[in-house]
Amino acid sequence: MGKASKVVALLEKRQKIEKEIEELQKSCGHPSKSVKFTRERLDSTVMVIRYVCDMCYLSIGYPNNKEQQDYLKQ
Repeated sequence: MGKASKVVALLEKRQKIEKEIEELQKSCGHPSKSVKFTRERLDSTVMVIRYVCDMCYLSIGYPNNKEQQDYLKQ
């Protein structure tokens, strides 16, 4: 298997995995959330503070300034 075909195969696997994660996150009821650092976007290296579902790890909101400061003090 050449490098190009291996890259194509890996990209296809990644697309299937991302689709499965998206479906799981859509079906999650987001029963609990925590303030965490997370990527701004999937393709980004910029880290931001967001509310993240404890079950499916989907960013679901923005903490206020006090909540951000409390998180950073931990």
